[in-house]
Amino acid sequence: MISRVLVANRGEIACRVFRTCGELGIRTVAVYSDADENALHARVTDAAVRLPGAAPSDTYLRGELIVKAALNAGADAVHPGYGFLSENADFARAVLDAGLVWIGPPPEAIEAMASKTRAKELMGLASLTDAKDVTEDDLPVLVKAAAGGGGRGMRVVRRLGDLEGELAAARAEAQSAFGDGQVFIEPYVEGGRHVEVQILADTHGTVWPLGTRDCSLQRRHQKVIEEAPAPGLTSELTDSLYAMAVRAARTVGYVGAGTVEFLVADGKAHFLEMNTRLQVEHPVTEAVFGIDLVALQIRIAEGAALDGSPPLPSGHAIEARLYAEDPANGWTPQTGTLHRLTVPGIRLDTGYEDGDTIGVHYDPMLAKAVAHAPTRAEALRKLAGALERATIHGPVTNRDLLVRSLRHPEFTSGRMDTGFYDRHLGELTTPAPDPYGPLAAALADAQGRSRFGGWRNLPSQPQTKRYLMDGTEHEVRYHHTRLGLTADGVRVLHTAADRVVLEVDGVRRNFDVARYGDEVYVNTTALKALPRFPDPTAQQEPGSLLAPMPGTVVRVAEGLAEGSVVRAGEPLIWLEAMKMEHKISAPVSGTLSALHATPGQQVEPGTLLAVVQDNEPPSP
Repeated sequence: MISRVLVANRGEIACRVFRTCGELGIRTVAVYSDADENALHARVTDAAVRLPGAAPSDTYLRGELIVKAALNAGADAVHPGYGFLSENADFARAVLDAGLVWIGPPPEAIEAMASKTRAKELMGLASLTDAKDVTEDDLPVLVKAAAGGGGRGMRVVRRLGDLEGELAAARAEAQSAFGDGQVFIEPYVEGGRHVEVQILADTHGTVWPLGTRDCSLQRRHQKVIEEAPAPGLTSELTDSLYAMAVRAARTVGYVGAGTVEFLVADGKAHFLEMNTRLQVEHPVTEAVFGIDLVALQIRIAEGAALDGSPPLPSGHAIEARLYAEDPANGWTPQTGTLHRLTVPGIRLDTGYEDGDTIGVHYDPMLAKAVAHAPTRAEALRKLAGALERATIHGPVTNRDLLVRSLRHPEFTSGRMDTGFYDRHLGELTTPAPDPYGPLAAALADAQGRSRFGGWRNLPSQPQTKRYLMDGTEHEVRYHHTRLGLTADGVRVLHTAADRVVLEVDGVRRNFDVARYGDEVYVNTTALKALPRFPDPTAQQEPGSLLAPMPGTVVRVAEGLAEGSVVRAGEPLIWLEAMKMEHKISAPVSGTLSALHATPGQQVEPGTLLAVVQDNEPPSP
């Protein structure tokens, strides 16, 4: 029997495995980088071991240090989580060679399926590895990393002239994320759905296909919303998917939890890959089948046999990934302090607690919100409602995008595909702030301060405060009177430092208010309190390109120099942050009047990278 498990991962992944281990009475060991010294997963475990290294993002890829940590901490088993080294056959062998139990598939199975090119060969399929083999007739094509996943090292190419550049970018991103820069090329299927089958196999020859999942809502080829079962599949297609998934598992002698992924289009399934690990979206399968996949992984590693057939599914489950990112601004990752995170009434898997810092080194996912209900429509309503009522104080998130996606008619009818956000991102990210948010913030702030001398016996000028909301400045006017605070157009029923109640057009409305320095949150509306007297020197030259996040300048457009003529939207500078590359493009067509960015440069948010001078004369 396993007594102490080291989880070779971090954040939400480690916390999720720790939770099940605790329920089974198994002690746990965490590993952490210097950047994660105070991370939640390093705090909630029984023991934690530091992984030394200059680059925090690389420490979790050092298998020899993790094996040493397991031995030093007295662990007798290693769970790889679902990232970093989880699909690394050499790491699995090192764990076994050290006399530890490996809670995962055999190294040979990982080796066979971890390379997507090898996996396709085993399934009788072919893929391209050389740009010269691609013709105009093959377009569009998809460049993919042979190792790893999560959308890293993946590019859609629609013009033959772009292929070499995208191959180079994909190789660099794959090398950074997985330590393996190999990529390959395959046809890109427009309008397809991403459907996968969860499998579970024991050492006694039993393989369970545990239903389907639809993961079609993606950004940057990384999943955003997942559900089980995949809606709208015929029984014949479902049976075919099960058969291919089981065949893939049996072909490589698979053991443990894994996922076989397909692209479904025109009623046909195209094999994509087999992920030889637990997937991020596994909770929806757990909810539908009433099981704990991590607990089953552990029992299989201990030699237990599965029943002859899996449990019967029940109902529908949907998971949404809550990211610290700005969907309206190129999905730019956000950093900073997460002051508060609560999502009521549903399962929330997270690696953060209130007050934790969201850093630049890792994926910006804050949490996975999961709802289960008897029907798909009820699950959608439950998840959307929970996210809408969630309290999220801190960096910008994709919460509003998730709520709108879950309520979009194309999604509610089950007609979505992987191009959903390409078609609908604009309408899903249109700001819809509460117009009474600034007033509630001002009244709460006024109530929280001393009102001595605030009201006047005779009418006087109103008090004013200014707030920035969705990039627009709002000025609020209100009065101190004998009877309290008042404002034009509404009845002020109650004011406190953390709560304001207004009557608007005969309807009573409640506003919960929280303030952290100049950051103000009114229900789900985020505001920034502006100073009474703005600093006249805090102005940027028009056309300035500022770093949107902390990161590293990885490259500058070839031949770019001061004096270069650029086009609006033309990529000029590439930053790497959170293991992804982010393009900084020209805001207007014009001349590059300044270029400060250099490859290898570390930048902070707001760092001036370049200036593009608009060549268009101002309108008369």
